[in-house]
Amino acid sequence: MKKKLAYIVNVDWFFISHRLPLALHAIKNGWEVYVLTKDTGKRKELEDKGIIFIDIPFGRTTTNPMQELRCLLAIRRELKQIKPDVIHNVTWKGCLWGGIAAKMVGNHHVVNALSGLGSVVIGDGMVNKIMGKLADVAFRNDYAHFIFQNPDDIAWFKRQKYVHDNNIHLIKGSGIDLNSFAYKDAVLKDKLKVLFPARMLRDKGLIELIDAFRILQLKYEGKVELVLAGSCGDANKTAVTEEELRRMLVDGYITWIGNQKDMYPVYCDSDIVVLPSYREGLPKSLIEACAVGRPIVTTDVPGCRECVDEGVNGYLVPLKSVKELADAIEKLILSSEDRRIFGIASRKKAEEEFSIKNVIERTFSIYEILLRK
Repeated sequence: MKKKLAYIVNVDWFFISHRLPLALHAIKNGWEVYVLTKDTGKRKELEDKGIIFIDIPFGRTTTNPMQELRCLLAIRRELKQIKPDVIHNVTWKGCLWGGIAAKMVGNHHVVNALSGLGSVVIGDGMVNKIMGKLADVAFRNDYAHFIFQNPDDIAWFKRQKYVHDNNIHLIKGSGIDLNSFAYKDAVLKDKLKVLFPARMLRDKGLIELIDAFRILQLKYEGKVELVLAGSCGDANKTAVTEEELRRMLVDGYITWIGNQKDMYPVYCDSDIVVLPSYREGLPKSLIEACAVGRPIVTTDVPGCRECVDEGVNGYLVPLKSVKELADAIEKLILSSEDRRIFGIASRKKAEEEFSIKNVIERTFSIYEILLRK
């Protein structure tokens, strides 16, 4: 009989971008794989790959208690029916409801993969307090194992007494296919391109980056272009609307190309990658930038700092520090040799730390620990 593996994640596109290689490896090795997630149009794509898709009514926010209860009960119902050998929860909400539902049905073979704490840690409102209480229920578990992407998240969970040394695993990011994201020398062109590969959110540092480019505008308009590559109008409370974003654009200097399904050519066309985020798990965009061989400017915050060795493959700047951000970007604008050397170092870092092969091997070793219980 096939072993059953159930992934619980709040949205289908995130599963495809961050966990699909794990599912495909499982299927190749004889597992029956389920994905419990919200269908936003990716169901057929996943089913065509042999994955059993179960639509779960995950809400876009956490402010509707009845919707969240429906989500929890739906997950509980499906887990009771599937009886998976391993439950792999992904993202904060997936781990929260998946963790509680697993307790409700008495399934102890649980992996919680936290790809960052985000607004759960940054915010201090009523929603955050409620989430904290629910986390007490979901994560105080003697059986579950936890995958973290950076040491700061581990430290936070230890302070909450959710984890102990025997159930913690540090795996840097969701991995990168080093062949699909091959190293590529920067393309010679009339204008340098600085890439911001992220959703248009304030807590990704979008406003600080725009302000930094305003500082640089007098010197570099016509010589440098900031390319914003990501979706707009997100349900996230820090999202910038499309109308707001368009008012920030400057023709030929600050441009927005929207969400790109294939980011590899976008990275290849860039010279510098910038992500001044407030906090991350370990940003996939910076892993991809490393693999392609691009110098990086990012903030010295959890998650982001794991992608940059200061002065080796990029620069770390203080959170929300517009002037320091502008200065770091300018240093790379002015030195083609630093860009080249930093880019080579980025690729080396990707090869040593971010390979998808390593992520798959380490994740399945955790599954084996659970199966031996």
